[in-house]
Amino acid sequence: MFFPFYSSMMLGLESGNVIGLRMFKVACGGGDALKEIHLMIGEKVDAAFESGANLMAGASAHSVVDCYRQHVAANAERLSIREVVSPDNIRLEPPAAAA
Repeated sequence: MFFPFYSSMMLGLESGNVIGLRMFKVACGGGDALKEIHLMIGEKVDAAFESGANLMAGASAHSVVDCYRQHVAANAERLSIREVVSPDNIRLEPPAAAA
């Protein structure tokens, strides 16, 4: 009885971390933010269909939560990757205005 509760609790904590990472990316703006929003909506729709299909196929609620946790872990990994910054990538002056 304790283990399904533990998985659900961990899903909530891990999801909160991913929500924070996503909101940071969206707050930074740009094309990546729009791509992230579209990806997030698509993932949520896919996850709803996947969990519904698994439940209709006879999967337990615990296995559905574990499946969600795998998706959340993959999102956390993807959103946590930092871009390598080299001295060549740093621009100290604003770009010149187009004539």
